[in-house]
Amino acid sequence: MKNTAFCAFLLLALGSALPAAEVAKPTVKSTVIDWSKLEAKPTKTGARRELFDGPTTTFNNLEGHVTTLNPGEVPHAAHRHPDEEMILIKDGTLEVTINGETKRAGAGSIFFYASNDLHGMKNVGDTVATYFVFRFVTAKTPAKS
Repeated sequence: MKNTAFCAFLLLALGSALPAAEVAKPTVKSTVIDWSKLEAKPTKTGARRELFDGPTTTFNNLEGHVTTLNPGEVPHAAHRHPDEEMILIKDGTLEVTINGETKRAGAGSIFFYASNDLHGMKNVGDTVATYFVFRFVTAKTPAKS
């Protein structure tokens, strides 16, 4: 009896010392997202609207959000990551740099960042730039380096 209680106590104590299991994200299902109902959360460079973030039938993870970037701002320093990313510009003008090559892109433009390409962008217009970001993770996505 005493051993059973001690074992139960030990299991509880050890369990609390172990890292918590990662909570599974809900599967992204077919949906319609109403722009007028998206909450724009302020950031230091503009605002962000969350769309979805989770696995699908064919992606390990599909993440989508909308960034609004104030004039002259960059969302973050140039960087690279193993997943792939597609950007669709709703409004404004961005200067996009991919592996050292810089181009301007305006409303309606689309650009794609392949796995591990160095990339960054800046709002070079006089008004806010708003763009949709879609990030894709599949079984072929390289591990983070």
